Amino acid sequence: MKKIEAIIRKSKFDEVKDALHQIEVNFFSYWDVTGVGHEKQGHVYRGVSYSTSDIQRRFLSIIVSDPFLEITVDALIKSAYTGVVGDGKIFVSDIIESYRIRTGEKGSDALK
Repeated sequence: MKKIEAIIRKSKFDEVKDALHQIEVNFFSYWDVTGVGHEKQGHVYRGVSYSTSDIQRRFLSIIVSDPFLEITVDALIKSAYTGVVGDGKIFVSDIIESYRIRTGEKGSDALK
């Protein structure tokens, strides 16, 4: 099993959510977050200057079985992409075990 953590633009969240549902990733957690990135130059939008290093983002946490890793990461990349600085990051780590509290199921069965 893998844990996928993605930091994306808030404006792309609905597209990302729809893309995840299309590949049958129907459960994930998310939080609104603020972070500091590498971009030091501000941008001007409609006459207002803003910094891209501390824009609001959405943080997603998704647990998938190993066979779903690549398809999930691909869906995230395609749906969150704008081609502009600040599109986000994706991190993948191993999950040793998972348990469903209600039934006691464990492993990949607990993810269904």
